[in-house]
Amino acid sequence: MVYYNPKEWFSFIFKIDKADTLRELFPLILAVSAYAGVVTYLLIDFWQLPDTSLLRKVSYIHQTIGFVFSLLLAFRINSAYDRWWEGRKIWGSLTNNSRNLAIKLKYLVNNTDAAFFNYMIPLYARSLKDHLRDVYVPEQQQFITIDQNKHVPNQIASAIIKNVYRLNKEGVINAEQLFSVTAEITSFTDICGACERIKKTPIPFSYNVFIKKFIFTYIMTLPFTWAFDLKYFVVPVIGFILFVFASIELLAEEIEDPFGNDANDLPLDNICENIQKHVGEILA
Repeated sequence: MVYYNPKEWFSFIFKIDKADTLRELFPLILAVSAYAGVVTYLLIDFWQLPDTSLLRKVSYIHQTIGFVFSLLLAFRINSAYDRWWEGRKIWGSLTNNSRNLAIKLKYLVNNTDAAFFNYMIPLYARSLKDHLRDVYVPEQQQFITIDQNKHVPNQIASAIIKNVYRLNKEGVINAEQLFSVTAEITSFTDICGACERIKKTPIPFSYNVFIKKFIFTYIMTLPFTWAFDLKYFVVPVIGFILFVFASIELLAEEIEDPFGNDANDLPLDNICENIQKHVGEILA
């Protein structure tokens, strides 16, 4: 995730970083701008179509669908941002629940069991991050043997609840304390399921394809109407319009799955580090 100062206007305007869509769109912008120049040459200089040409009437179509187009793009970016923000709230809940679980266990267990939970609680966050990114990052395992071919977060949650139940049977944790502690552990699995729901339920395919086709058709037909009025100035104008519309779609694609490694995805690595730091401070 890119961290920035929202008050630094000039750095935003004149600096192009890896998260800027201009980097990815620049070749396409050049191609479409060149296409607009060719269309203008054919209409104005080669065929020398008069101002009374029926192609001028196509502008009414663009005016009619322009408002609908803006609504579709607004809905696209808003729906993607909702998924991003929901993912952030879910991981915020994981952070809070990890702290709460560590605080509750701190005054219930001995040093040996505290070391177990001090390792396993942050491990759950790291394993969930890797699970959502479809990777498995091996690390030196303590207190547990993980089978990477199975659901890793579930294995860690099972190991945590197993030890809590053991402590209950040994009389270290009574029934009331058990109920309080298991509520936090159960929330881990709920959080995992919520993240999987976001990841495995993308924007409907037909809607996604329709937006791309709509943008392409809209941009490719603009030169046929604007060339009569703007002449060759239509070349940079078409490039700029493509940059605006395509950037909205690219940003929506990037943030609708907020658990990856893209520049605008959630800072899951930092969140996992904070969980490990805070749990360690509590259970140390």
